[in-house]
Amino acid sequence: MRCFWTAVLVWGFTAAFGPANESLPTFRTIQLSDQFYAEGAYYADFNRDGHLDIVSGPYWYEGPDFQVRHEIRPPQAFQPEAYSDNFLTFTADFNGNGWPDVFYVPFPGKEGYWYENPAGRDAPWRRHLALQSVENESPMWGDVNGNGRPDLVFNTGGRLGYATWDPDRPYEPWTFHPVSPPGDYHRFTHGIGFGDIDGDGRIDILEKDGWWQQPAELQEGEPWIFHPFRFGEAPAQMLVYDVNGNGMNDVITAWHSHNYGLVWYEQRRHDDGSIHWKQHIILTPEPDLDSDELRISQMHALELADIDGDGVMDLITGKRFWAHGPKGDPEPDAPAVIYWFQLIRDDQGVRWEPHLIHDDSGVGTQVAAADLNDDGIPDIIVGNKKGTFVHLSQPPE
Repeated sequence: MRCFWTAVLVWGFTAAFGPANESLPTFRTIQLSDQFYAEGAYYADFNRDGHLDIVSGPYWYEGPDFQVRHEIRPPQAFQPEAYSDNFLTFTADFNGNGWPDVFYVPFPGKEGYWYENPAGRDAPWRRHLALQSVENESPMWGDVNGNGRPDLVFNTGGRLGYATWDPDRPYEPWTFHPVSPPGDYHRFTHGIGFGDIDGDGRIDILEKDGWWQQPAELQEGEPWIFHPFRFGEAPAQMLVYDVNGNGMNDVITAWHSHNYGLVWYEQRRHDDGSIHWKQHIILTPEPDLDSDELRISQMHALELADIDGDGVMDLITGKRFWAHGPKGDPEPDAPAVIYWFQLIRDDQGVRWEPHLIHDDSGVGTQVAAADLNDDGIPDIIVGNKKGTFVHLSQPPE
């Protein structure tokens, strides 16, 4: 077992970046591995000791200091010029025995397996097939059908939808529920999200070209109601949140997760109650490469968390280093930054203030946030081609 410690870089930015703020949290970065095992990481209390642990690739790391790691599946390191077999990772108690298990989102189009926690015993984690084919580059994890259990939101077989699992029948394959008719959804589809868009209390599903409204009465296999709108060219996660605090949910996403652009869409209503959208640019999709203006290429993972403790969710994203290898995307060798964007609401409206967390880790196809050190401030976990990192929050002095 080896863990690598790195120091976070902190400085005052130019006016284009915004000033440093001593009243905000900072972060201390721990590199848990320098091997490329996965492009996702997540968390759960795997040993039930009251401390959240980290899972990334084949290992889970014991909280609260993450210096002891345990094998979940046989380790395989990948070359950063290529891809791993693990794009994202999620956790839940799939067999209902009170011990959290692990689901590995595979390389797009491959089988998805969950691994059974040995429940405190010194025994291997048993592998179980959940899904024959998990497609999309950014599947998401959330309760779509309102049964209190998270579902996997993705596409497969040319249809968009979500998969459910049953702890009473944990070893049976998961059930896929399509919400769209067959269409142009393939294993490398970009852009997916979920949330209550229309305020009816039901979860809707988003894609880059629109959103699918969940009907009041679900009829298995029947398509949901589609509302076309181009949210992006090739987004990653599409986050649903009331950005401006007016009681209507908005959408936040990358314009192109292999290029540039970070945007949010303000939900507006016509007189008849129908929904339309106004785009607001956080980072331009067409940056001036000779300018000092902040730009981040390959923003292939996004997450929301309240970093500054003001009750409003902030945005976490960054660069996916070598998303398509050393020559495949714009500025592939630019610093692998990870930022949090502070959501500020004031008399001027809404703005997003960027704050650097680290400049040599970035994100993968997933970035996760949870309060790992029990200080009331979310910490940030990433696994990617540079390794596995945890960015631990430090309260303002």
